[in-house]
Amino acid sequence: MQTEFEKNTWVINYTSDNFYNRQFAFGEDLALSKGDKSITWINTYGLEYMDEFRQMVNGNELDDFLLRLLLNQKMGNKVIQLEEQLFVAARIVKTEHHNLESEQMFFVVAKDFVWCIQEKWGDHFDWIRHRIFENKGIIRKKKADYLLFFILETLISNYKEKYEESVLMDSTLDAIVKEEPTPEFMFEVENKKAMINEFKRASHGLRDIIIKLERVEVKGFHTKYFSELREQINGLINDIDSDILELESQINLFFSIQGHRLNEVMKTLTIFSVIFIPLTFMAGIYGMNFTNMPELQWPYGYFILLGLMLVVTIISIIIFKRKKWF
Repeated sequence: MQTEFEKNTWVINYTSDNFYNRQFAFGEDLALSKGDKSITWINTYGLEYMDEFRQMVNGNELDDFLLRLLLNQKMGNKVIQLEEQLFVAARIVKTEHHNLESEQMFFVVAKDFVWCIQEKWGDHFDWIRHRIFENKGIIRKKKADYLLFFILETLISNYKEKYEESVLMDSTLDAIVKEEPTPEFMFEVENKKAMINEFKRASHGLRDIIIKLERVEVKGFHTKYFSELREQINGLINDIDSDILELESQINLFFSIQGHRLNEVMKTLTIFSVIFIPLTFMAGIYGMNFTNMPELQWPYGYFILLGLMLVVTIISIIIFKRKKWF
């Protein structure tokens, strides 16, 4: 009867001439190194199989330090060089869904095998599998280091595609200038910033891994492939940094424009207030009900007061014009 570990683990073994792809079985697939020229790629989905991990490590006489490393499921990003193996931990962003989720991945790599352990089900590596099955390119002629290069290159490509699809900086920047500063719009902008920063953290983590991979010295492991990956991830990080700076600049411009609009409104209201304050004052005086107010008896008092109000208004407007208040 199959264990849960076996149900969630697949093994691909290939040479330049042939390959096989099947569900993992301890009886047939325990040995990671086959002792021939073949390369073994094992994918395990799930981090909870510590008994099976121990069986894999002990059965292949791997460094038992790997068990302590695999126990730490929140390790983040690390590259640890063992005697003849390489342990790589990567905290990646899953790009399958709209809401970004993080996932811990572990890689145990030697010259003739890659054991990939993923926290969650699903990946973007099918195109690599198809190249192996259809014998496209040179992947079946290369060692496990080239397979690891393809896997990491896929992660970088997925980041780039998902970033370009999700962020859409041009439309965001246009909206920032045109929209009103409603709470909903500002919440959307903050979500956009959080998404960009999530991609930035994940990209920096991959870059750290790639830089460390360029420096490792493991028997049968060539580091020449990873220089190209460093250029790719640096290009993505530069794009993200540029977008962050542009977004922050546009947000500042947005608030400056809104502040300017508010100042214009306040200035207009102030001008109207300054004009109508003396008029209100005069209207208030002659609206009082005292008996001894001789102007109330003037036959043309009403028109004189209106004329005085008009003069005050004109004088106020002339003063505002000279001071260039509008």
